[in-house]
Amino acid sequence: MSSRLNRRDLIVSSAVVAAGATINRARISQAIEPIARTAGSHFKFSLAAYSYRDLLQQKKEPLPIETFIDDCAAFGLEGTELTSYYLQQDGPPAYFRNLKRQAFLRGLDISGTAVGNDFCHPPGAERDRQLALVKRWIEYADQMDAPVIRIFSGSVKPGQTVEAARQLAVDAIEECCEYAGKFGVFLALENHGGLTTQVDGMLKIIRAVKSPWFGVNMDTGNFQSADVYGDLAKIAPYSMNVQVKVKIHPVGKSPEKSDFKRLATILRAAGYRGYIVLEFEETGDPRTECRRYLDEIRTAFA
Repeated sequence: MSSRLNRRDLIVSSAVVAAGATINRARISQAIEPIARTAGSHFKFSLAAYSYRDLLQQKKEPLPIETFIDDCAAFGLEGTELTSYYLQQDGPPAYFRNLKRQAFLRGLDISGTAVGNDFCHPPGAERDRQLALVKRWIEYADQMDAPVIRIFSGSVKPGQTVEAARQLAVDAIEECCEYAGKFGVFLALENHGGLTTQVDGMLKIIRAVKSPWFGVNMDTGNFQSADVYGDLAKIAPYSMNVQVKVKIHPVGKSPEKSDFKRLATILRAAGYRGYIVLEFEETGDPRTECRRYLDEIRTAFA
């Protein structure tokens, strides 16, 4: 099957309204069709290596990524998310396959990985570098059996219009998705600043990309708006990976504790089936705090 097939040939249309959230049905209907799901929702749980960033990057005796994987197993999780920042950047296939081996022997999936890219650069050396980065990690994801890579859109560059930057991002996503499809790897766009700061801007990208190897990485802590949960509900139907933060950031207000039960309700309404990944950004020892919040999240999603 060609990876260039239009998503509309592979995904059925449905309308999803998240309980307790206000959704503009007109905007939803204009976007690409939601991901086709098996009836009902199903949640598995994972932890992002980004949660251990200080430990993994400390100058004296940094924590090995293998220890992070062991902790994920000790926490009773189904998966471990291996953020690319903390792995060998040019590792041989044996390095990534050994991570796969370790995870499997501990009863874990490698639920995904994540790259830090910017697709809004105009044609030239830097754009080529960004495309090569994502394509290289597609190969690494394949070697680890990681099914999805979290990607960014990027941000408007000096002298660019928003429309020009968006088209550059869409073109790059399409190119990388075509490559990703050859390896059976999905690319998931995160709501992470730049062109995806606001949900309407993100939906414009979502409906412009037609690849069947594309979807959304919902980050519950990144939208800053008057209706954070409503905005999350709008992207829930397209989400293939979900990263949960401890706090949300309503615009004009102080950060507040995430309502994990409300997030679960939104994802159930969308029929989401997949990983719920804790991405811990708060203070405290992550080896203690992550266990506590994972227990709280699993209870809320039960």
